[in-house]
Amino acid sequence: MWRARAVVNRCVLAGSGLAVLAVGGWLTLTGTGAGRRLPSWWPAPGAVDRGLLDVARQRGAGWWTPVTVGAAVVLTALLAHWFRTRIRGGPSRPLSPAAPECTVRPQALAEALALRAATVPGVARSRARVLPGTRLRLEVRLRVWLRPGVSPRAVLPALCAVTAEAGESAAPYTAHTRLRLSAVSHRVPRVR
Repeated sequence: MWRARAVVNRCVLAGSGLAVLAVGGWLTLTGTGAGRRLPSWWPAPGAVDRGLLDVARQRGAGWWTPVTVGAAVVLTALLAHWFRTRIRGGPSRPLSPAAPECTVRPQALAEALALRAATVPGVARSRARVLPGTRLRLEVRLRVWLRPGVSPRAVLPALCAVTAEAGESAAPYTAHTRLRLSAVSHRVPRVR
């Protein structure tokens, strides 16, 4: 899932960059005196007006302005939403559990979850992230590194109990946990 998201993000970024570069280059060449310095094989700026994008003729149609403005608004809203979901800057808002007048920082909950998961027998180390989602939803990401020779089947019930305990402590929020297990490699020290 992460790699697919990274590929999509890079493709959108590259496509946006190419589009901005193409439009900027076209505007630079046609809007200034640079059109006189074009090579002989390059079409003249006035020759493009009779192509598919004959803007002067399209603006005379009644549908051009509403469609253009609507498409620009929709594209801007989609890009703003995408940008908002990609960027999570600054401190996240505190969580309000069921206890009256009590708040918990998501980072504190993540640290407690990571420490609790590290106490499970067979776990070498752990790392947790708690991301407040929309409304009363929490995204909990728990990364656990197992000691060499430890089976994931032996550790998984205890880790599920730890994540369930964290979900109960964050009530009324519903915690959606993503657990990732890795093994610590058998590194043999080399002597040179």
